[in-house]
Amino acid sequence: MQSTERVYLDHAATTPVDGGVLNDMLPYFSELFGNSSSQHFFGRQTANAVTAARDKMAVALGISPAELYFTCGGTEADNLGIKGICLANADRGRHVVISAIEHPAVIESANDLKKYGFEVTFVNPDGRGVISPQAIADAMRQDTVLVAAMSANNETGVIQPIADIYSEVKARGAYLWCDCVQSAGVLPLSRFPADGYALSAHKFYGPKGAGAACIKKGVRFVRHMSGGHQERGMRGGTLNTPAIIGMSHALSLSLSRAAEDGERIARLRDEFERRVISQIDGTAVNGGGERLPSVANISFDGCDGQNIVFLLDLNGVACSTGAACSSGATTPSHVLTAMGLDESRVRSAVRFSFGRNNTAADVDFAVEAIKKVVRAIRG
Repeated sequence: MQSTERVYLDHAATTPVDGGVLNDMLPYFSELFGNSSSQHFFGRQTANAVTAARDKMAVALGISPAELYFTCGGTEADNLGIKGICLANADRGRHVVISAIEHPAVIESANDLKKYGFEVTFVNPDGRGVISPQAIADAMRQDTVLVAAMSANNETGVIQPIADIYSEVKARGAYLWCDCVQSAGVLPLSRFPADGYALSAHKFYGPKGAGAACIKKGVRFVRHMSGGHQERGMRGGTLNTPAIIGMSHALSLSLSRAAEDGERIARLRDEFERRVISQIDGTAVNGGGERLPSVANISFDGCDGQNIVFLLDLNGVACSTGAACSSGATTPSHVLTAMGLDESRVRSAVRFSFGRNNTAADVDFAVEAIKKVVRAIRG
């Protein structure tokens, strides 16, 4: 029988919009509706609001407002940065190095460059899910123009040594692109050690359909989407004013409470992992070292992860087997596979990700539901 109680443990896929953020957005759907590119009073109203939001985000990120380009989300930001930088600097080389645990937006952007004569080299992590700066350095060549390595992995939560990777990349004269979609609003981003990085508002309690590409001054890049002259000619299209307002507020709010939220969420996650591992035989946490406070990726021997997710949904617990963008894929997780885990462990993995609204009661409910579901599958 389907449960009437619901516990949401899929915050790595998306988060609810914060109430204060929503209130900030609402006027821009109705009375402040002007197109920010229009040269009249109504346009100037929203243009001024967008400028204020850009300035607010830039302060939070420790960058210049001119280095911030608004997009419709993290995927577009990754495409803009990776393709834009590589195509603008193709005269310097046509080789790209990508960590093998990247989000599909990064991997497919790199693969798309092959039709322009680029070669792509993938670097696997160690068994903990950590990308070695030395492995990145070893994969680079004289014609390497760009390296892409994410700040924190979306499936395991493992935080990557980006500062050390950046040092290796810059010592060899290339650019570093970093997908910060999972870490934004959780880890400090001020003066982030990369030439460019991507953000997505709905991962830090902002609206869906809003993101940003942060590209340092002096980095050459070209637009990949033709259109008008918005975003200094680099990203055409009418700006989504309500979403931009919401993203700016959500980022500042999340960063202001990151330490407090992170500590409380980590306690919930750690207690959840402890109880699952101690109370259910044949379980293992995937990913080691420093992790985001919210993510627990756990394998269950003798089970299929998709079956667990399906049955947990019927029993009132929302979780996933990995990136929402890969939902429906029949292939095992490329992240866990790259870590060298065996296929049975990869296919039995489930990602649980906690958020600021979760409670100890949610942990109690989820653990009991998991025990019930695993017993049913194994039985």
